[in-house]
Amino acid sequence: MNDRPPGRDPEKRVVMGGGRPGKWRPLIWIALAWLLVIYWMGGRQGHHRFSISYTEFKEQVQGNNVSEVVVKADRITGKFKKPVKKEDDGDSHTASSGELAFATVKPPFSDPELMQLLETEQVTIRAEPQENFSWLGLVLVGLLPWVLIIGTFVYLSRMGAGGGGGMIGNELFGIGKSKAKRYRRSLADQTYRDVAGLENAKKDLMEVIQYLRDPQRFAFLGARPPKGVLLVGPPGTGKTLLARATAGEAEVSFFSVSGSEFIEMFVGVGASRVRDLFETAKREAPAIIFVDELDSVGRARGTSLGSGHDEREQTLNQILSEMDGFEPANTVVVMAATNRPEILDPALTRPGRFDRQVVLDLPHKEARREILRIQTRNVPVAAEVDLSHLASRTVGFSGADLTNLVNEAAMLAGRKMKRMVQLDDFEQARDKILLGNVREEALSMDEKEIVAMHEAGHALVARMLPDTDPLEKVTIIPRGRSLGVTEQFQERERHHLSRRYLFSRVAVMLGGRAAEKLLFGDVTNGAQDDLRQATRLVRAMVCKWGMSERLGPVAFQDGEESAFLGLDGVQQRDFSEHTCRLIDAEIKRIIVEMEERAWVILRANRDKLVRLANALLEEETLDTGKIDEILNLEESCPSEQQAAAGGAD
Repeated sequence: MNDRPPGRDPEKRVVMGGGRPGKWRPLIWIALAWLLVIYWMGGRQGHHRFSISYTEFKEQVQGNNVSEVVVKADRITGKFKKPVKKEDDGDSHTASSGELAFATVKPPFSDPELMQLLETEQVTIRAEPQENFSWLGLVLVGLLPWVLIIGTFVYLSRMGAGGGGGMIGNELFGIGKSKAKRYRRSLADQTYRDVAGLENAKKDLMEVIQYLRDPQRFAFLGARPPKGVLLVGPPGTGKTLLARATAGEAEVSFFSVSGSEFIEMFVGVGASRVRDLFETAKREAPAIIFVDELDSVGRARGTSLGSGHDEREQTLNQILSEMDGFEPANTVVVMAATNRPEILDPALTRPGRFDRQVVLDLPHKEARREILRIQTRNVPVAAEVDLSHLASRTVGFSGADLTNLVNEAAMLAGRKMKRMVQLDDFEQARDKILLGNVREEALSMDEKEIVAMHEAGHALVARMLPDTDPLEKVTIIPRGRSLGVTEQFQERERHHLSRRYLFSRVAVMLGGRAAEKLLFGDVTNGAQDDLRQATRLVRAMVCKWGMSERLGPVAFQDGEESAFLGLDGVQQRDFSEHTCRLIDAEIKRIIVEMEERAWVILRANRDKLVRLANALLEEETLDTGKIDEILNLEESCPSEQQAAAGGAD
């Protein structure tokens, strides 16, 4: 479907405002002023001593006027016994009784006489180790990190409190904020015109739209507004698109969030984000909250492998509490999407929470044609392309698959330097999606013969049996994980599968293995996927649909459908060991009989099988018209096909 993301119009998307950085600037000025005070104090300490030359220092030592010295690297400081008057450029400085300190610097050359002189005059000598940092440096190193830490903390806290303008502020201090994307109400947003098909779902949601447009009309009648709508359907059916289109039709604000975005490694974050999301939506009411992939956070409580009360359960409890806390006047509707409704917590799906469930099915033929029309609005399509025919050949495609089909066809046309997308581009795109890319793998002649015979067996059984889907093409060109493909398509959409039709499908699946056994007297591993699909289909017939005459109309739960470790742990089967042996025997009997049925058809038409295999070796790909021409079916006797149509049960 046309599930394109909304435009980046600033009128639609809300951009959260950042904090006010001007508030932390005074902190920087205070820190700078403090550093200047420290520097000034350090400078003042240097004025308590006056400098003298080295010569004057030695003269004072010889005059016995030095009481003690402190040697630190090349610097000598000390105290005089008597104040010394110093002449300096005409200005006299006299040391007072409290200022007898002096300082000088040793020359770079050694002076061995100094030590002897100091000892002779009995001067007290002290030595201090050399330090890498000055007193001012030590203060800066000790104080500056704290200034930076406190400043950063204040800055980020203000940013987080101001709405989380920066990424760091959001992550550290806005971690409890909701990550929901918000779109303002706008007439230019997506509406139901952009949603093809899903007519029943649209009708179910019209009440929600009318309530959001005019809640007073329903309040006057005493009607309770819907609190939640759960969209259920296979992947790609347009659940997100339908929710966004509903908001566009109602012209209300739309909050979109994935269920996994509530879960973080920190306990309590999910619940905090839920509270923030609902509070914001209430302020923006009327509004729609859309939670995609609800099963990631809303699965049944008590099913965790680890702790029974983990972060996911706290988040779910908060969602339940918020949905219960809606006042009747709150025009906020919660919509959620999931493709696994069976694993949701029962408290979510009860009335009063998600009041209604809207089921979205795969699109039917007319809906597929409409989806293709919408998707090709901006694609130059050749006149030969019939969208109705293309829709009939895409049975089982979801809206996302059809979108991908159009895109792949446009990519192929662009690769071939075409100006328009033609029919063969759509055909190749369809084969690529269904069968996979063509593999550049060279097979030996012996392997080609085996593959050709295998695919010819599938095709011949499908063509000779009644109640089978028509053949589309047969190819021995390796595609995807297969060395060859026999493709059938449904002329009509089947909602009810008869037992005769299912038996014919199983026989067609086993036709390739039967052909190998008939012509080569041996089987290969090429039937691996055929056997797996046939066994799965027959097991469903026996255990789910009651299509076994021997076991009767009984359904057996064999544990295959357990979507996860449920409330009772691993789901056990609900039948005895004796019944289990009967089921296995019945599945084996049906598969063996269907293989024998295919064997009978191929043995009766051995010459046609060989002709079809040889044609595949020559042309590699055959369509249905070429197959009918090779098989010469117009000359076949109707009684021959009727005789071959017999089967089990």
